[in-house]
Amino acid sequence: MNWDEVKGNWKQFKGKAKERWGDLTDDEVDQMEGKRDQVVGKLQEKYGYSKEEAEKEADEFSRGL
Repeated sequence: MNWDEVKGNWKQFKGKAKERWGDLTDDEVDQMEGKRDQVVGKLQEKYGYSKEEAEKEADEFSRGL
């Protein structure tokens, strides 16, 4: 699934995002709205990932949907 599809269906997928990244709050997940750059940034902030690691995580998430 590409990020345009993820963004368009974010309400359906935000529960899966919370399952995958349990340290994210409901508000943080809501604010990301399925936007890849915001997901990557939040993963860097919350988990201390490098940009490359965060991008890989985000892309693996979208492929797993």
